[in-house]
Amino acid sequence: MAKRRQLRGFDLKQIVGFDTLIGVDEAGRGALAGPVVAGAVRVSREFLEGRWAQTRASKVNDSKQLSAEQRDEVFADLQQLAAAGEIALGVGRAEVGEIESLNILGATKLAMRRAMESIYPPEVFRQREEPDLFAGAEALAAFQPTVNCRVLVDGVKLRGFPYPHEGLVHGDARSLCIAMASVAAKVTRDRAMIALDAEYPGYGFAGHKGYGTEEHRLALLRQGRCFQHRDKFVRSFLEGKRHDVVGQLGLFGALEEEGAGE
Repeated sequence: MAKRRQLRGFDLKQIVGFDTLIGVDEAGRGALAGPVVAGAVRVSREFLEGRWAQTRASKVNDSKQLSAEQRDEVFADLQQLAAAGEIALGVGRAEVGEIESLNILGATKLAMRRAMESIYPPEVFRQREEPDLFAGAEALAAFQPTVNCRVLVDGVKLRGFPYPHEGLVHGDARSLCIAMASVAAKVTRDRAMIALDAEYPGYGFAGHKGYGTEEHRLALLRQGRCFQHRDKFVRSFLEGKRHDVVGQLGLFGALEEEGAGE
């Protein structure tokens, strides 16, 4: 009950002065294999004051705190809410090749952008040109969406992200819409890794979801890398620099400095 009031109450304060509120989060930044996936959820004050938010939001928390079954249940709820038009729900992903070429921070921004593109009011994209992910400060400042929407991203503010937004450290444990986005990202990525397990057997993707477990390390030593492995991450991991990798996988504050991360 307290968690429900906390998450919902936080968003009710955040939406003051805005028509809608968008929460954005990702899953898979620190994995050795597979895509990075972002979720985005747009809510209105009407939704936050409605029955679901009042009675069922307690099921939503940081996705890592929920069991797989609980996440699936929440995600099914979110899909039903989206189908009924009560929220907008979007998911975006960046593939391994994009992670290798953009670095993990750039790929995470790309996945978030793709998630937002699917739920941002479409007139934004029809009426003005959106700046590139790595556009200069002047171009970013000139991009002002024509909608009155506040965007909250889990972590710290992202330099070069083409949407006016605010970073919220531990946002998935504080904001309802970020927590909802966290569940969407996590469930979508987990399902993608289960599918990859069938395509690339022997690595255990369905179990560890591409993260650096001992099982995964042994599989890499036994079989070598597959197309879904992130080359730079795997090299560090196998060279015994796992702590160096993990040290780069914290909040976006560290990522902004180093250009790498979870």
